[in-house]
Amino acid sequence: MYSILLVDDHTLFREGLHGLINQWEDFVVVGEATNGIEAVELCSIHFPDLVLMDISMPGMGGLEATRKIRTLFPMVHVVILTVSEDTQDLFEALEIGAHGYLLKNTPSRRFRDMLRGVMRGDAAISGPIAARLFASFSTEKKENRSSDYGELLTSREKDILSCLAEGLSNTEIAEKLFLSEATVKKYLRNILEKLHLKNRVQAAVFAVKKGLIQEE
Repeated sequence: MYSILLVDDHTLFREGLHGLINQWEDFVVVGEATNGIEAVELCSIHFPDLVLMDISMPGMGGLEATRKIRTLFPMVHVVILTVSEDTQDLFEALEIGAHGYLLKNTPSRRFRDMLRGVMRGDAAISGPIAARLFASFSTEKKENRSSDYGELLTSREKDILSCLAEGLSNTEIAEKLFLSEATVKKYLRNILEKLHLKNRVQAAVFAVKKGLIQEE
């Protein structure tokens, strides 16, 4: 069972989310925080598997709290859960190591599946946000191509990156490329090491931005 810390300054939303998660068999809420300062403190007490983090909160906002948590507790997964569709918030969240960026209007079943995916090593990005993310690179990527990075990657690693940009899970990538999940994970580790990136979301963003792959 995975432990979750809820971080949101709106009590009603927090209570509703707590009630929803209580209906799940594989997750349990171990604490609630109303701002980033409390979130960091509770992480030092509970060491949750996953933190669901709002962005706009008094005292310390969610992005700064995410930065601190990812630095102090690197094994803790952080998923931003917000109403903000601002691209800059998304970029900053991914740059500081967030494992996902979800909108609060995500359907509950999809929400649960995406959190399960995060704990398996997948990324969690709401569909509208993912579309905006990759579309934002469409005009600039031609000016930012990097043959140096392209030469670092094998053709198979580029195939993996292309699948990441489509938002596919490890299982889906394995099925599409006729590989085992273990092999996919090995390729992902190699890609992150070569590109000096923290997670699969950053890898997908980097690849599109540098023009190493093409969007569908």
